[in-house]
Amino acid sequence: MQWANKTAVLCTLLFALGMMACSQQEELTEPERKTFVLSETMLGKIGLDTARITNAKGILNLNGKIEADQNRLVEIFPIVGGNVLSVTAELGDYVKKNQVLGVIRSEEVAEYDRQLIDARSDVLVAQKDLSVKADLYASKLVSERDIVAARRELEKAEAALKRIQETFSIYGFNARSEYFLKSPIDGFVISKKINRDITLPAGHQESVFTVAELSEVWVMANVYESDISKIQQGMEVVITTLSYPGEPIHGEIDKIFNVLDPATKTMKVRIKVPNPDFRLKPEMLATTRIVYREPQSLPSVPASAIIFDKNRHFVMIFKDRYNIETREVEVYKTAEGTAWLSRGVTEGEIVISRNQLFIYDALNE
Repeated sequence: MQWANKTAVLCTLLFALGMMACSQQEELTEPERKTFVLSETMLGKIGLDTARITNAKGILNLNGKIEADQNRLVEIFPIVGGNVLSVTAELGDYVKKNQVLGVIRSEEVAEYDRQLIDARSDVLVAQKDLSVKADLYASKLVSERDIVAARRELEKAEAALKRIQETFSIYGFNARSEYFLKSPIDGFVISKKINRDITLPAGHQESVFTVAELSEVWVMANVYESDISKIQQGMEVVITTLSYPGEPIHGEIDKIFNVLDPATKTMKVRIKVPNPDFRLKPEMLATTRIVYREPQSLPSVPASAIIFDKNRHFVMIFKDRYNIETREVEVYKTAEGTAWLSRGVTEGEIVISRNQLFIYDALNE
């Protein structure tokens, strides 16, 4: 019985010693198991960037549309009323300077015809009167004052005739009481409010054609009231359209209209855009992207360095292959591939900006 007790005590002691040895072995191997060393191969695949203090940037996306340059646009008004005999230009047509766009037969043109006939008659009468006065003056039957007065009347008659002839030339009147609507510039017809066989009333106040030269167009963008302080003249912008989604158009803010639209509470800005191939059309929708700088300076790192996990942001701080730290950060703003951090990183620290997820997973599994 005593031997059995000794045996039991010895077994218990050996078991305890074994457990202590296992525990010590685990304690010795635990740090080795958790130590992470970046291999040479992985070191060549990651990207390293240094945190720098820079001014934070922001991005504004403004909605707008393409408009014709108002300085390259002409509205065409008929100077007479009457029956529209023909219309030779349609919406979207390219027309040349002095090209006939339509023909109107008008009683008002007939009145101009009468004025032209009267003006020609007045010139003939004045010429004959001057000739008679010249003969009488030679015979000493009239004074020099009469000759001067006759010459003055002829000059008045000739001036009136010239004026009416220029009216015919400018407005395209002819002897059949027809008025020719002509384009004063080369360009595209962007508005048309006239059709064949309609009758235009005398004193018509509305333009019937609008022709615009579209080699340069405007982008008119709307700025919300909360963003007005971020806008400055001369800012570079990138414009995209629904028609050409993969082709950004570069321009700059040319003018700021310092008034608010009472209906939309927005302010308009204008961007001039070259359009040599006429791809941009008036009324196209456009999105304008503007990058602006903020006065606040913060540590900045590539946006690709940010890891989002468990509703928090992290970066991997690199010191050497044996010393890599997972650090939580607070992102202030991200723009154009750069992230500005309000907490977590200081200037000069090195972050892993490429293939850092493998390292993050290895250190935080």
